[in-house]
Amino acid sequence: MSAPTTLRMDQVSVKRNGVVALSDVTVAFKAGSTTALVGPNGSGKTTLLEVLAGLIPADRGSVVGRPSVVSLVRHGVQRPWLPLTVGEVLRMARFAPGIFPNRLTVRDYDAVDRAAGRLEIDGLLGTQMNVLSGGECQRVMVAQALAREAPLVLLDEPVTGLDLASQERILQIVAEERDAGRTVILSTHHLDEARHCDRVALLAARVVAQGTPDEVLCPEYLREAYGDRVLGDHRDHDHSHDLILVDDHGHGGH
Repeated sequence: MSAPTTLRMDQVSVKRNGVVALSDVTVAFKAGSTTALVGPNGSGKTTLLEVLAGLIPADRGSVVGRPSVVSLVRHGVQRPWLPLTVGEVLRMARFAPGIFPNRLTVRDYDAVDRAAGRLEIDGLLGTQMNVLSGGECQRVMVAQALAREAPLVLLDEPVTGLDLASQERILQIVAEERDAGRTVILSTHHLDEARHCDRVALLAARVVAQGTPDEVLCPEYLREAYGDRVLGDHRDHDHSHDLILVDDHGHGGH
């Protein structure tokens, strides 16, 4: 697996439906690291992931160091599933782009089996996607991303709406992917989830702050991004901040 030393966005600006989604965003993502994108609805988290994935172009600026293979898991995207099984959806991750589908190899099947086992969905491989619960579907889509074995993994709110056990498993997998040398970037509304990552980028259509969780998730920066939706700034004996975000956790699309 080859990965760039650093993936960068340089002065990227994007408008969606005439509204500024990203404004002059410059941020770097070191290979073999995890970064949390934090910010209120409409702050540009999803747009940033889609630009990094190459799904939408930047109106201005550039992306440097994007690998040729990228995995993106988007939260809440409605998929009109054909009568596909979980196993078939996972195997789709191993098809190379081209006019004709490639024949899967033993290595491809091994990658699918490993991903299914890691997400604990190996018992669902023969199950139709349209009968799965929302949480099960999310596990399948994360497993599909892992089966692709891409050096860059992008996760849009990967634990939103999941039970606690699924949340913990996915956060553990994020750490495992980082330890395997992959670059993992995830968006989240939850500060506790962001604190699991190596770095945090706090967005409000622009970059309010970027750095370690301790550097970024502090009252002054959070108030700059969230305004009066941040309550409390008590610092306790271990120097952490007691903060509550009053934020609509619905998926805003930017």
